[in-house]
Amino acid sequence: MSVETVPSTDLNVTLRGEAELIERAGHLFEAREEFACAARDLDTWALPGFREQLVTERRAMRHAPAVRKLYNPEALATEASERHLLDVARAGVAVRICTAPLPYETIVVDRRVAILAGPPRAGVREYTVVRSPGVVRGVVSLLQATWDRSADLADHRRDRAPALTDESRRILRLLADGLKDEAAARRLGMSLRTYRRRVAEILTLLDAESRFQAGLRAHELGLLA
Repeated sequence: MSVETVPSTDLNVTLRGEAELIERAGHLFEAREEFACAARDLDTWALPGFREQLVTERRAMRHAPAVRKLYNPEALATEASERHLLDVARAGVAVRICTAPLPYETIVVDRRVAILAGPPRAGVREYTVVRSPGVVRGVVSLLQATWDRSADLADHRRDRAPALTDESRRILRLLADGLKDEAAARRLGMSLRTYRRRVAEILTLLDAESRFQAGLRAHELGLLA
């Protein structure tokens, strides 16, 4: 039996849960010119696979749409999430950080569809899919105004210490002590390959091109205290 999608005559509809959203309105996520998203943090989608599918399809397009993502500082609360945002930015996505509170999630596709997420209730969120042109224009205007007042990811991170894990801090101290990689890896109980990968990840978080630069940045940011 085929899944009933959102009828073209229904300009605005509220759907309950991610499964219903994707079943009935997943086709509306297919951007051709621009995909914009604003959210408090990265914990926005619980349904596995859908975001990855969108990214894969977008990369396969001959002329991929511009992608903009706006987050609160909570999106940088962990080392893993910060590394993810850096990877996203390196892939060509424009990322900005907004210090004013953002709603749970707002998505705008090609300035023709807005998808507004509500707060979780009993573990389930409601999503309002909006296609009324006047309302979508209003959402786009508010999103653009917030975007213009927000900082680029690189600027926001410039004088801010990354949220390193305890393991990363131990690695930094071993680097500062001048331990060779083999000895440091043994002390931490990890393989040499894993240790060197972790060092590379820390250098990325510190915007350092060398271990020497990483040491200087760590001292500047008080990470070795």
